[in-house]
Amino acid sequence: MALGKILSHIFSVVLLSVIVVASAGGYGYGPNPKVDTAKTKGQEFIPGVFSVQGIIYGKSGSKIFPLKGGVVRIACVGIDKYGYETAPFAVLSRPTDANGYFLSKLSTEPLEDDGCKISQCKAFLHSSPLKSCQFATDVNNGSSGAPLSAYRAVGSNSMRLYTVGPFVYSSEAQQSTPSGY
Repeated sequence: MALGKILSHIFSVVLLSVIVVASAGGYGYGPNPKVDTAKTKGQEFIPGVFSVQGIIYGKSGSKIFPLKGGVVRIACVGIDKYGYETAPFAVLSRPTDANGYFLSKLSTEPLEDDGCKISQCKAFLHSSPLKSCQFATDVNNGSSGAPLSAYRAVGSNSMRLYTVGPFVYSSEAQQSTPSGY
C-alpha cells in the first residue's frame, strides 16, 4: 500500500513537471511560437524586387519646406522556412533630394535563398540633417511606423512601388497627450 502511494506521488510530480515545461514555451522559456499564418496572410510580401517612395518635409514655426538629406528606415519582420518569426531587420534609404523625395529599391532575393519571407514592413523617419529641424513627428505614422500596405505596378516589368508619407520633421518636440485623455 505504501509503495502505491509513493508511485502515485512520483507520477503526480512528473506529470506536473511535464505540464509546466510544456506551458513555458509561450512565455519565452521555450522555442518561439510559430507565426499564425491566418493572422499574417495577406501581409507577406511577394518575393522579388520592390521599391518604397515618399517625401519628407521640415517644419519650423509655420514654414513648411522639402527636407534635403532626410533618411527613412524601412524595417521588416522575417519568417523563416519553418514558419518562425526572425529578428526584425532594416534598410536605410538614400538621403532625400532637394525636393524632399526618396526612393529605396529593395530585394527579397537574399532572404529567399535562406528560405525566408518578409512581412509586416514599415517605414520610419530615421534622421534629419538639420539641427534646427531634428524632431521626428508622427504625421502619417512617421515616428511610429507607416505600414507598407498597398502598391502599384510600375514599368514594363511591373515593379511593385509602395508610397508612404509625406513625413515631417519639426523644430519642436511633439507634445504627448497624457493617458486617459
